[in-house]
Amino acid sequence: MAVYADLREEGLALETLVRDLPDAGWAEPTPAPGWTVAHQIAHLHWTDRAALISVTDPEGFTALVEEAVKSPDSFVDEGAEEGAALAPAELLARWRAGRGALDAALAAASPDTRFPWYGPPMKAVSMAGARLMETWAHGQDVADALGVRRTPTARLRHVARIGVRARDYAFAVRGLPAPAAEFRVELAAPDGGETWSYGPPQAADRVTGPALDFCLLVTQRAHRADLDLTATGPGADRWLDIAQAFAGPAGPGRAPGTAR
Repeated sequence: MAVYADLREEGLALETLVRDLPDAGWAEPTPAPGWTVAHQIAHLHWTDRAALISVTDPEGFTALVEEAVKSPDSFVDEGAEEGAALAPAELLARWRAGRGALDAALAAASPDTRFPWYGPPMKAVSMAGARLMETWAHGQDVADALGVRRTPTARLRHVARIGVRARDYAFAVRGLPAPAAEFRVELAAPDGGETWSYGPPQAADRVTGPALDFCLLVTQRAHRADLDLTATGPGADRWLDIAQAFAGPAGPGRAPGTAR
C-alpha cells in the first residue's frame, strides 16, 4: 500500500514550499484565476476534510453533496475562499492536522469498502491516489506562483495511472463517445529508468512521452502544445486535447505558451 506513504510524502513536499512563506507569499496569485497560494492550500484542506467525512461518516458526506448541489458552480470557490480568509499560520495548522487525520482514516479503512465522492465511489486506496493527484496538481499551481521548479518523483505513477483510467470520463464529460478500443500509453519515468506502460502493446492508438508531461496534461496544468507528448492514431490525438484526471466538469485548462 505504498500509495498511503506516497500521499504523506506529497503533502510534506508541498508543505515545505509554504511553511516558511511570509504572509505576502500566501497572497501571491497562482495560475488559477482569482486564487492565491492561500486559496490553493485552503482548497486542499477543504477536500481533505470532505474525504475524511466520506471515509468516517458517509451520511455526513451526503449532506455535503446536498450543499454542493445547491450551488454547483460556486461551492468549490466558496470553500477555498473561506479557508483563504484565515491567518496563514492557522490555515497551515488546519491543513496539516487534516492531512494527518485523513492519512490515519484511509490506512484504517476496510480495503473493500467503496466510499462516496463527488464522482464515482472509491475504495480507500483509490481515494488516497486521488488525494495525491490533487495535492500534486495544486502544488504545481503553488510552485508556479512562487517561481519554484519541482523535481518530479516516482509518486507521479499514481497521477499517471488515474489519468489513463479517466480516459473515457474525459470523453463522457464533454458529451463525446469514448473510443471502443484501449490505447497504449508508454511514459518515461522521471528518473530516466523504466517505462511506465498501460494498455495492450498491440493497440493502434498510442501516447508516448515523459511521465511528467503526461501528468501536467491530465491535471490540466500545462497545454498540450507546451509538452513533449506524441499521439499516434486519431483517438489518441483527440484524447490529448481533452484529457483530465479529475472529477467534475471539463476544465478550460491552461492556454498554450503559459507553462512555466
